[in-house]
Amino acid sequence: MATNVQPALLPADTSIQRYEELLRATTAIGGYRDISTFRERFARELQRFISFDYVLVNVLDEETHAVRWRMFDAPGRNDEFDAPGGNDEVVLPDFGPDDTPTDLVYTTQKPVIIQDWRTEKRFVGLRDFLSRYDIRSSCVLPLSTVHRRIGVFATGVSRPNAYSPEEVEFLSTVADHLALAIDCALNLEASRKAQAELERKNERLELVLDLTNRVVSNLELRDLLREVAANVRRVMKCDVAGVALPDNEESHFRFYALDFPNSKGFLTEDTRIPIEGSPLGAAYRTGTVELRGQSQIQADCPEACTNQAIREGLKSGCFLPLAGRNRNLGVLALSRFAPVPFAPDEIEFLVQIARQVAIAVENALAYKEIGELKEKLAQEKLYLEDEIRGEMDFEGIVGQSSGLRHVLQMVETVAGSDSTVLLLGETGTGKELIARAIHDRSRRKDRTLVKLNCAAIPTGLLESELFGHERGAFTGAIAQKIGRLELAHQGTLFLDEVGDIPVDVQPKLLRALQEREFERLGSSRTQRVDVRLVAATNRNLEKMIENREFRSDLYYRLNVFPIHIPPLRERPDDIPLLVRYFTQKYARRMEKRIESIPAAVMKKLSGWRWPGNIRELENFIERSVILTQGPALRVPIGELVTGNSGSVSEPSRDGSEREKILRVLKETKGRVAGADGAAARMGLKRTTLLSRMKKLGIEARGAP
Repeated sequence: MATNVQPALLPADTSIQRYEELLRATTAIGGYRDISTFRERFARELQRFISFDYVLVNVLDEETHAVRWRMFDAPGRNDEFDAPGGNDEVVLPDFGPDDTPTDLVYTTQKPVIIQDWRTEKRFVGLRDFLSRYDIRSSCVLPLSTVHRRIGVFATGVSRPNAYSPEEVEFLSTVADHLALAIDCALNLEASRKAQAELERKNERLELVLDLTNRVVSNLELRDLLREVAANVRRVMKCDVAGVALPDNEESHFRFYALDFPNSKGFLTEDTRIPIEGSPLGAAYRTGTVELRGQSQIQADCPEACTNQAIREGLKSGCFLPLAGRNRNLGVLALSRFAPVPFAPDEIEFLVQIARQVAIAVENALAYKEIGELKEKLAQEKLYLEDEIRGEMDFEGIVGQSSGLRHVLQMVETVAGSDSTVLLLGETGTGKELIARAIHDRSRRKDRTLVKLNCAAIPTGLLESELFGHERGAFTGAIAQKIGRLELAHQGTLFLDEVGDIPVDVQPKLLRALQEREFERLGSSRTQRVDVRLVAATNRNLEKMIENREFRSDLYYRLNVFPIHIPPLRERPDDIPLLVRYFTQKYARRMEKRIESIPAAVMKKLSGWRWPGNIRELENFIERSVILTQGPALRVPIGELVTGNSGSVSEPSRDGSEREKILRVLKETKGRVAGADGAAARMGLKRTTLLSRMKKLGIEARGAP
């Protein structure tokens, strides 16, 4: 087998000449504008300065390593390599990943040099293939740029030991130049495809936008649908497009609009098509997209003489139901003369068009009813938005006590994550304000905080409020309703009083939280949501689990980051600040000027246990401001019951403090000192806390 193999070691002038030829070839190859041109000419350019019996280029997928594009050329010997007759492209066997050096070179980015295939033990598949054509040596090099790995470049000759270090070095330079040329060609090809795809998508988008605008502004249904049919036929490159509606008896279709420029006259807007036995009827009855080829069209209507589509010469069709709110309204039909099936992306787009057409049809047939429904939905939307907004009164978080500071520190810690937060505390301690603070400091602050008080909703309606429902899902469900979970998509859902969620609703909530999906009542369509949950309760959920009133798996899902909000009796230092804050708040609202709060009044207020916590204190101060006529706050002291039930005597203060210390010690597992010890959490020095513990008879190790 004769070859034009050059010596491995070349004189200096010859080496310089090879590099000059390389530069000229690179310039020529760099001018190729697409891969097909590259495939035809690049081997011819390489022959100017490289001798080879075959040359191979494999462009691989970066993730799967599968061959995206391949070029194999054996100048003068393609017929020997089983090239099909009349085709210059050689068809290679399907090698496994270990049968060739390709995967190894691509992965390691290092060359593989085979000096003699007859002694090579690796790459058995390629070895056996090349041995049939007396190929003795091969050089396989990576093709890559600074931006990405492209593939491999290989050459082979029919003599052994053909690749000296100098030759490999030169071929590596060739591979670098080749990689740049291929990269440019691939980028240009990808750019052209992307441009064509973008133009196609823009054309379709323009059609959707145009149709959307016309649907809401044009009630002349026939004129609208004729224009829609013409535009859809043009964009989808079909030969006929039409909208068929059933007659009053629902026995036949008639085209309300039909765009068919090349019709032979067998299919017109006056043509009546039986609903039963036709592909249009199948789409209308089942509510699914129906596709038909030529053989199926003939099978649907065996008597060709009565089948208008066959007589027109149509060979493929797509029929989409026009789905209204309560029933299918008609069919959007498209057909082609060519037996070209409709692609999935075409069907997906046509489904969008069918939805818009259905809206247009329904608007025209029942516009008044639609208008009333839109008004009702608009009122519901305003109501929900008003409820969701709430009173964003973050100034309501008032206080400087160590207990409150610890709560706010935990808020800052957890707010930036998407973790579920469980707020624990008595009624009136400000759990909703803490939930709002978490949301406002989170990455979801620009989205909605949706709240739902589970105790305020009747048991039978809670599931509907949470997940929403479809029209007709139950008695009284006269319209579709979006649930709070769906409203909170990409925002935060605050579930207050989660301990009051019925047991039968709890597993559905658990699934929605874990799987991030749910179904509205009366619907089989799964909705996916991205919601951050903040839950709150004043009940002992662990006790409820023991009594089988609350599911343990839901509790563990909620109890990711618990925050205990201390009652007002455990933070008496905050009472004067809250009194001043609420006094000024309601004085401004009632346009009163209250300049002072008597010391005796403040002492009395600070000594009250406030079983209703901050809510009770706020309502009491509002009542006091109403009663105040002068510059000093007038407080109805008589309403505060004196004695052990109301005022905080020294023994009751000691009891409250003892409860607080025991609770904090329980949280820190008896640890007093340290950054997360009880003293730090309570904002006290270690010695001060130990002194108080000694006074109250508390030992850290003995704390529960």
